[in-house]
Amino acid sequence: MKVIEFRHPYSKNIIPDEDVVLVLGFFDGVHKGHQKVIETGRKIADKKGLKLAVMTFNQHPSIVFQKVKPEEMKYLTNPEQKKLLMAGLGVDYLYIVEFTSLFASLSPQDFVDQYIVDLHAKYAVAGFDYTYGPENIADMDHLPQYAQGRFEVVSVPKKTQDHSKVSSTRIRESLDQGNMELAASLLGYIYEIDGTVVHGDARGRTLGFPTANIKTEITSRLPKEGVYASEIKIGKKWYPAMGSIGHNDTFEKGRQLTIEVYILDFTQDIYGEQVSVRWNHLLRDQVAFNGAEELIQQLKCDEEDTRRYFAAMKKINE
Repeated sequence: MKVIEFRHPYSKNIIPDEDVVLVLGFFDGVHKGHQKVIETGRKIADKKGLKLAVMTFNQHPSIVFQKVKPEEMKYLTNPEQKKLLMAGLGVDYLYIVEFTSLFASLSPQDFVDQYIVDLHAKYAVAGFDYTYGPENIADMDHLPQYAQGRFEVVSVPKKTQDHSKVSSTRIRESLDQGNMELAASLLGYIYEIDGTVVHGDARGRTLGFPTANIKTEITSRLPKEGVYASEIKIGKKWYPAMGSIGHNDTFEKGRQLTIEVYILDFTQDIYGEQVSVRWNHLLRDQVAFNGAEELIQQLKCDEEDTRRYFAAMKKINE
């Protein structure tokens, strides 16, 4: 997959000179609903002998429209995760456009001319609720009017699960509730975040549970505070682990939120490693304990629950 990042206005010579099926959307999470849209484009591309292109943005449009501050926007996928997921869906060209005020000021017709026609689209594929300007004049129903016969429009109906639409909003709600099984079923994969292993206060080591402290991007969407059966990817290998998101209130009130991972049967030093953490299953909510000894006893129970979880998952997958 070739990734092409550009901003408005762009030079046409950066666009591959060949006809494509162009799929449009922001695709935060690249969940099952998004996958349905992209797979629709892939089928058309295969049938017509065309390359599959996807156009998305570097940041959510609501940031430019001042509905949310950049540091307050929490994404389900970072740019690298999105690229990997797109490549896995068979995308040939991934266009990442910088969503700026100048780009946002394009009229619907200018957007269609410059970001669909000039990208050599013979088919424009998007979800039924995709917009490219004011909803009342720039929705999928109006797109054939702007197309002026230069490309075909394919509107993909919503994907539902349990009688409700599969959506990024629904996934965020499931993360806030700690319902990781629902999040995974909507995403089509176990929710994960990327980060770097950094030095913490080493308290876990004194408790007999040395943890890897994970520093994540400020824009990463974290699940609900709690203790989880998790997995951590170090290099190319995934290890079963017990993950914690919380403030360590047992020792001090008002501490910063930390992400700590206790890796089962693991003794290596991994400071500075770039890692990914999967959040498989919520074991319990965060609570403050009456001292270190009470916390240690709970951590032992958590470890047993984590081992039981992975043993059960192994049996299911056998």
